[in-house]
Amino acid sequence: MRFLATSILPILILTAAADAPAVVAPQQEPPPLAAISPSQKLDTLFAQLKRLRDPAAAEGVVAQIWGVWNTSGSATVDLMLRSADAAAGKQQYAAALDYLDEAIALKPEYAESWNKRATLHYKTGNYERSMADIAQVLAREPRHFGALSGMAAILEDAGQDAAALDIWQRVVDLYPANRDAQGHVRALSEKLDGNKT
Repeated sequence: MRFLATSILPILILTAAADAPAVVAPQQEPPPLAAISPSQKLDTLFAQLKRLRDPAAAEGVVAQIWGVWNTSGSATVDLMLRSADAAAGKQQYAAALDYLDEAIALKPEYAESWNKRATLHYKTGNYERSMADIAQVLAREPRHFGALSGMAAILEDAGQDAAALDIWQRVVDLYPANRDAQGHVRALSEKLDGNKT
């Protein structure tokens, strides 16, 4: 009887194994955005942004992009930038500029310090310095639609409509749901077409 039980047991196990559903290896899910590097996260977000045409849907992705851009990785730089924003909000532009200069000196590879300083120069009418800082932003992040928009606005103010149109078109290419950029592209295209006739 014992022999029979021991000889049947492997057969039962084999039969059960044959009847069991096949185990399917789980498909590899892409890692969550929080688990990847900032540059990989930006690549993913920009790919999503390029597919969106609805401004409301795009706003969430844009907010995430700004979230990455606004993370310097340095508590000191973050403090300098917050202080610069607070000073600029009180129209204390000289103090704001000092904070931004210090942030750039501490971490020159961080694009957003340059972008904030470019914006401050634009606000105070120093377009030449603003353009120089925008160039620094774009050297570090060529997809920075905020800096590109600033550049396009300066070119438009200077009457360089064709150059401004090229930059606005770059913004629309990166961020197709950007209604402001679309409006500039339409207006400048019509203006330039009118000048040809």
